[in-house]
Amino acid sequence: MQAFDRVDPNTLDGRELQLSILAPTVIIVLAIGVGLLMYPAVFSHPSNLSEIPTRAVFFGFCALAAMMVDYFVDREAVIRRLRAELEKERRQTAKVRREASADLLSTLPGLNCFCDLLAMEFRRASGTQQHLSLLAVELKPSSTCTEPGEVETAFGDAAKTLLRTLRCEDSIFLLEPGFFGIVLPAVNARDAYALRDRLMEGLHDAAGASNRFSFDISVFSFPEHVSSAREMEESVRSLIPPQHQQAFELGDCETREGLRRSLGFLRAGDPEK
Repeated sequence: MQAFDRVDPNTLDGRELQLSILAPTVIIVLAIGVGLLMYPAVFSHPSNLSEIPTRAVFFGFCALAAMMVDYFVDREAVIRRLRAELEKERRQTAKVRREASADLLSTLPGLNCFCDLLAMEFRRASGTQQHLSLLAVELKPSSTCTEPGEVETAFGDAAKTLLRTLRCEDSIFLLEPGFFGIVLPAVNARDAYALRDRLMEGLHDAAGASNRFSFDISVFSFPEHVSSAREMEESVRSLIPPQHQQAFELGDCETREGLRRSLGFLRAGDPEK
């Protein structure tokens, strides 16, 4: 029986069609065979009115066999219709989730804002003798994500998990698809590692039983691990694939100052650089 239990998921529709044809065919063949065996005994003798007419039994059997075949065909049609409706609802739900994930990811600030905020927070931390930590979250889609938009949905679910865990004063940035940077003001290395453990638990749940993505979280803290904003930025740069590292070169001082002015990051007492 184990040989028959080995079913390829890609052939389930074909096997279902074969079964839907096989079941009525077997009933029809058996009904015809039994009917042929009953026919000589029923019509070779005259009917006796004092007993149950054998011809009535014969025609009742034929009607029962026809009703049985009709029942199987009708149930198969109902199952196919319900399955089509479920598949339609599943696609609509997946579309809504994909659009929600795309909207969420599009609202996250990008690389330029990350470089700008990191420089500002580092200057503030070094001036007030406070700690500053940075989490680099790297997501890698699994080979099971084959449908269009499934990777984007998985990354959107991961972003929701990260946002639920962070504090109000923390900032999250989408540096590239599947790579998030999280700035944690006034957080030392020990607390950053504790937060990393909580984020890993949440991402593990978001990945699901099918492991839609794998992840890795790196921690960089000032002054435990790095001593300058440039060193912290270089640490994040080393984790990003080479084809995306060129974007860091766009964040020169003039561009960052313009972004700070446009975003209102510069205060009246902040010195110009």
